[in-house]
Amino acid sequence: MAARSLTLLASLLAVVSAAPPPPCKAPTYALPLTGTGTELPPVSPGLALLKIAVGHGIQNYTCASNSAATVATGALATLYDVTNLYPGTAKTGLHPDAFNAISNAVLWGQNLPLNLQNAAAASPGTPSIPNVLGEADYGAVIADPFLAAAALPLPGVLPKSVPFLGHHYFDSNGVPIFNLVAANLYGSMNKTGNVKAPSTAGTGILSTGAVDWLQLSASSNAASNSIKQVYRVITVGGASHTCDILNAAGGSVPYTAFYWFFG
Repeated sequence: MAARSLTLLASLLAVVSAAPPPPCKAPTYALPLTGTGTELPPVSPGLALLKIAVGHGIQNYTCASNSAATVATGALATLYDVTNLYPGTAKTGLHPDAFNAISNAVLWGQNLPLNLQNAAAASPGTPSIPNVLGEADYGAVIADPFLAAAALPLPGVLPKSVPFLGHHYFDSNGVPIFNLVAANLYGSMNKTGNVKAPSTAGTGILSTGAVDWLQLSASSNAASNSIKQVYRVITVGGASHTCDILNAAGGSVPYTAFYWFFG
């Protein structure tokens, strides 16, 4: 699946680049659907799209015992601005299939953009020979988890680098934060909806499956700046092994996803 998606994205980009430019009109933005019959709640009335990002990072988990269920304890991700690549955008918009394949291409085409405790865990390997390590090896340096801000290059896949947008993390109270420093946008959010990723979603480097799609809404602490809702969609990887496999230890799992921001 991953190799096919990378090849598909590259071939679609070649076709699109050879085609005549599309007419200059604003694209019609539509949130992706799972196609399973169960979808996330719709965007609240009156909100408009602010940004679309692809996020690349890790999902964190803990286990109370071998027989317990894994508990998600947050995430760390670097966010890149792909708004101008959305299908229908004049001059820069991609074919819909190429756009939707970006999250899978980023997972396999870029090292984890985090300061990891084990530097050997940064490389994803390849879809045919993934760099599979224990979940404990993918943890970030807690005091300084993020690398210096930089654009996302995917040579041979995307025609140009994708600009850095910001970071996603959880604060000391376990609240999901989106700090889009490049756009002066900030969101302090609560989860207000989730659905399972479709069965066709990429299972990730550890073949553990894709994390859920989410709707998040601005929390009541008035900390958000313009961001009112966030949708996490087209997820790749990020799901954890069960606690018996983890031997009651915690861990982190690489993932990518699209994040749609509304305000």
